[in-house]
Amino acid sequence: MFDTHAHVHDPAFDTDRDAMLARARAAGIERMMTIGTHLEDSRRAQATALAYGIDYAIGIHPHEAKDAPDDIADAFDALVANAERPPLAIGEMGLDFHYDHSPRDAQQRVFEEQLAYARARNFPAVFHLRDAFEPFFAIARANGGRQRGIVHCFTGDATDARTAVDEFGLYLGIGGVVTFKNAQKVRDAVQAVGLGAIVLETDCPYLAPVPHRGARNEPAFMLSTASLIAELFGTTLDDVRARTTANAEALFQA
Repeated sequence: MFDTHAHVHDPAFDTDRDAMLARARAAGIERMMTIGTHLEDSRRAQATALAYGIDYAIGIHPHEAKDAPDDIADAFDALVANAERPPLAIGEMGLDFHYDHSPRDAQQRVFEEQLAYARARNFPAVFHLRDAFEPFFAIARANGGRQRGIVHCFTGDATDARTAVDEFGLYLGIGGVVTFKNAQKVRDAVQAVGLGAIVLETDCPYLAPVPHRGARNEPAFMLSTASLIAELFGTTLDDVRARTTANAEALFQA
């Protein structure tokens, strides 16, 4: 399987990163992408990915938009220029109107500049959206419409899901939240778009699935999410493994 959104470079794993990655591979997680959330974090994601042979993305999370550089393209180019391997995607980028840790105008600027960077260089995008689907759809329509990418940690409803998939050509990143008791709307959204429109993720060390909820999340726990998805569709775990991995590899062309 492919964990399309993790933060294995996070300090939460500094004491047992090798063991954690070994557990992931023993659980059948063949690929992982570790995701940057600001420039320094993206450098750490890149360094960790290169050291451990995993994939990475560079980006500026909406929470961090207030501290973003004036020229994001130059900053990203500097990160990529001398890298042994380029990132697989740009992100996580987007809008978070739930917490508003950065002003909304700053979030929009930083989002639009990253989206432009991804488009210009033909990278997929990894989107973070919370309480902001309609503003996101409006910005996406104004900036070219369809885009290769993932709505990470999807928490919208079935209507949001269909719009993201049908109008914009995006995949839904489904993680531990789908296993939560109060997440029926997410389960309904997953069923509304089908297995062909989803990829799996952990967002580790955050949002561990049931039965690990409350623990530090890690890629090996993605089996619990995949098992729940198999139940939703009345199919096998092997089918979910194969189809979501194929979706991710097609998206990232890797």
